Amino acid sequence: MKAILLRESEGPGSLSLEEVEAPAPRAGEARVRLMASALNRRDVWMTRGLYPRMQLPCIPGSDGAGIVDAVGPDADDSLVGREVIIYPAMEWGGDGRCAGPDFRVLGMPDPGTFAEYICVPAANLRPRPAHLSWEQAAAVPLAGLTSWRAAVTQGEVAAGQKVLVTGAGGGVAGFAVLWCARLGARVFVTSSSAEKLALARELGAAGGENYRDEGCYKTLKKQTGGFDLIIDSAGGRELNPLLDILAPGGRYVFYGATLGNPDTGLSMAKLFFRQNRLQGTTMGSPDEFGAMLDFVNRDKIEPVIDRVFPLAEAAQAHEYMESQSHTGKIILRNSAD
Repeated sequence: MKAILLRESEGPGSLSLEEVEAPAPRAGEARVRLMASALNRRDVWMTRGLYPRMQLPCIPGSDGAGIVDAVGPDADDSLVGREVIIYPAMEWGGDGRCAGPDFRVLGMPDPGTFAEYICVPAANLRPRPAHLSWEQAAAVPLAGLTSWRAAVTQGEVAAGQKVLVTGAGGGVAGFAVLWCARLGARVFVTSSSAEKLALARELGAAGGENYRDEGCYKTLKKQTGGFDLIIDSAGGRELNPLLDILAPGGRYVFYGATLGNPDTGLSMAKLFFRQNRLQGTTMGSPDEFGAMLDFVNRDKIEPVIDRVFPLAEAAQAHEYMESQSHTGKIILRNSAD
């Protein structure tokens, strides 16, 4: 089969299309002929050697959708021929509060979805939402689940609440806007792009501000009175200005720290007098994945797709993501069918 291999970490140019042996499903596994896959920020970090516990060579990719074409012993034969979407991780564990010690995301060290075929536990498969194309279905798993856990499980979003999603335009942030708006919250966003702010409004946001504008957070607080929930991936020196616009009892949920740690510490007194909560989060459990897909099916959610590249142009797709000029998900078409 054809697969994208990462053998060194010198940037997206380290990715190469190679011919490798197609995997055979082991006990309890199903093999999926992948129709489409999707990039996530972790994939670019891996090409730069910036992801924890790097193990090369590897087939990257966490998100995928396709058709089951074989099953191993102890797997249900009726799965063959089914159109599926893949839960993008392994061994969450039995504690819903956090992943267990063996938890890992597909794409390193386990073979990932940037290939024509992948074998995963049959329990990782869910039916492809009928209203989604292959490309749309592939866009959902990792970004959708990360934002679902941030907004719904950890953020406890509810109708009528005021929510701020920072960094609108990225995959996780875009899904967070969709989830919160469809659940009845009044959603605002920040971004550095007028185009991305406009798209967020199309997804259901009530408003937004350019975070490069001085005083943007004060403007947001003036518009809302403060937020019940802030969903952030940056941290750094933006953290304290964000905490300043949390309403009493509000939650700050973060799924990344692209700007690092705050350089001025935390205003602890404000936090405990307002009874604010700071909550870290990442990915999500198989049960949350099922709940998210139920919601996708019920509300006919459609993810935003920026561009679709053929599998052979995976390096160019990663360069495009690294440029940060995209709005929505970047997709690879794994099959010519």
